[in-house]
Amino acid sequence: MQHVEHPFPPVVDEHCRTLILGSFPSVASREDGFFYGHPRNRFWPMLASIFDEPEPCDIPGKTALLLRHHLALWDVIASCRIEGSADSSVRDAVPVDIARVMDRADIGRIICNGALSGKLYRQHLQHITGIEAIVLPSTSPANAAWSLSRLAEAWRPFLLES
Repeated sequence: MQHVEHPFPPVVDEHCRTLILGSFPSVASREDGFFYGHPRNRFWPMLASIFDEPEPCDIPGKTALLLRHHLALWDVIASCRIEGSADSSVRDAVPVDIARVMDRADIGRIICNGALSGKLYRQHLQHITGIEAIVLPSTSPANAAWSLSRLAEAWRPFLLES
């Protein structure tokens, strides 16, 4: 188990209205230098499907997709002890400074990507934002019970309302 600091800043601009929060970047994401970098994570294919756009293949394309749809993206954990990429191994989680997003945009909706993100958001950040989060099924490959189409169906109503 190693102590790891979150390696990249939030994606946000002044037009964002919805904030999507993951838990903490996987090893593949940390190596890739951006959110949801594991090739089997369904986050980017899901967003592309929901917005009927081609799946972005690089960081500028991913950033543009988010901002075009007024979506901010970050994680709940600023640092923690973790074994590999497993959410179940997270210990000593320190929350992010959520003001880095909330001070830049008029966020009215917060979506948590998976159970750990939702749990830690409620424990550490909800009292700061005053916004109750919508916790949706994780796009992680570890959540194999959910197909891409099923994930898109669950997420779609909350993203198209943005």
